[in-house]
Amino acid sequence: MGLHFGNLARVRHIITYSLSPFEQRAFPNVFSHGVPNVWRRFSGQVFKVVPPFAAAYLLYSWGTQEFERLKRKNPADYENDQ
Repeated sequence: MGLHFGNLARVRHIITYSLSPFEQRAFPNVFSHGVPNVWRRFSGQVFKVVPPFAAAYLLYSWGTQEFERLKRKNPADYENDQ
C-alpha cells in the first residue's frame, strides 16, 4: 500500500542522467573564464556603485567634523575671565 520514497511519481518520456561527484571537476576553467568574467562584471558596475558610496562617505565625514566643531566652546567668550 502506497509508494516508497524514491518511487513517488511515475514520469514517462523523461530521461535523466547523473554524474558522480567524484568524476566532476570542482573548479573547471576558473582562471581562464572565471577571473576575466569577474573583472568584466566588476568594471561594468563600478561606476554605478562607487559614486553613491563615495558621496555617502564624504557626507558622513563632513557631518562628523561639523558636529565636533560645533560641540566646542568659543574661546573668545572667555577672554576676559579672571
